[in-house]
Amino acid sequence: MSQTEENLIVVLDVGSAETRVLAGDLNEGALRYRGHATLASAGMRKGMISDLGPAAKVVKSAVEKAEISARVNIDSCVVGVGGPHIRGVNSNGGFDLAGRMREITREDVRTAVERARAVERPPDREILHLLPRQFIVDEQPGIFDPIGMIGARLEVDLHIATCSGSALQNTVTCANRAGLEVTEAVLESIAAAESTLSVDERELGVCLIDVGAHSTDLIVFFEGAVAHTGSVPIGGAHFTNDLAVGLQLPLSQAEELKRQYGHAVVTAVPQTAEIEIANPQPQLLRLRTIAEILEPRARELLYFVKESLRQGGVFDALGAGCVLTGGGAKLPGMLDVTESQLRVPARTGMPVRLSNMPGDLASPTYATAIGLLLYAHRTRVSRAAEKNGLRARLRSIFAASY
Repeated sequence: MSQTEENLIVVLDVGSAETRVLAGDLNEGALRYRGHATLASAGMRKGMISDLGPAAKVVKSAVEKAEISARVNIDSCVVGVGGPHIRGVNSNGGFDLAGRMREITREDVRTAVERARAVERPPDREILHLLPRQFIVDEQPGIFDPIGMIGARLEVDLHIATCSGSALQNTVTCANRAGLEVTEAVLESIAAAESTLSVDERELGVCLIDVGAHSTDLIVFFEGAVAHTGSVPIGGAHFTNDLAVGLQLPLSQAEELKRQYGHAVVTAVPQTAEIEIANPQPQLLRLRTIAEILEPRARELLYFVKESLRQGGVFDALGAGCVLTGGGAKLPGMLDVTESQLRVPARTGMPVRLSNMPGDLASPTYATAIGLLLYAHRTRVSRAAEKNGLRARLRSIFAASY
């Protein structure tokens, strides 16, 4: 295996509408695009895998196309997990450091996190991420990394992101059937945030809204940490279905109309604008009619987002506003509806550009896949640094003993 192949990182994003495989590699420490493939998904229902056979077949085909694009064999990947089964909960835990002042160790941090994660949850729920919001040393809050500090008590405020155990296992099994070993599972909203949010936005407070085909995932950052995660069972496919029912059109034609002429704000569409459609005979259709069908669905989506933010206690913590990404974010007018419903500024989340990356990937549609690659790269680098740091400490201990 070549050096480049040893540094290969591959991610798998099995979405309701599309399945994406994206490969990158480390070139002198920097992440570089290597290849990708995108195919229409199969075996999906309401944002989750409902038929493993067709889903795995699509994944296998996407992997084969990505191998040709990247000119490398792919046998492992990091998978994204998202959809309406995502839940998040905040917890607190801590303990006294043997009743005396001493230096806080990495093992102490692990103990505090274990205490905080010990919350009751249904047996079918799997923990995806344990995300510390802050550490508290002797009642002093706002500490990001307490290792090395002196104190008598350590506490942690923790956000626990969970998912359906069966949904996660089905995703892993799907990848396995396609010949892939899954090395890590990552919450898709965290991945999308990785590729679209700035450090300042995370500090001031921001809600990332990732509008997929059958669901919309959201994640809120405040003071640099995750404060809330959730999902709304409405996505771009619901907009398409509304058009198909309202205009009595096939879904494929409704999707094309939405992409070419859709708008989420009725008053932004000229009253006299018309197009000719076949239904089945040629007929004129007012563009405002399309917007009149799409706007109520957009407002319903943002209403449920608002309710999720209120239930999470973070509705007033969005100092930097909202960032919309995902394929559904491309519908014109979505930013206006977001700003009117949530009363905060909103922008479209475009993923960062990787070295050598094709221009067509610089789209909200690929925010999650690119974010998965960035997340996998960052965790690999941090684990390597931690391992190297441990080796350095062991060498110093060994040297000091002689």
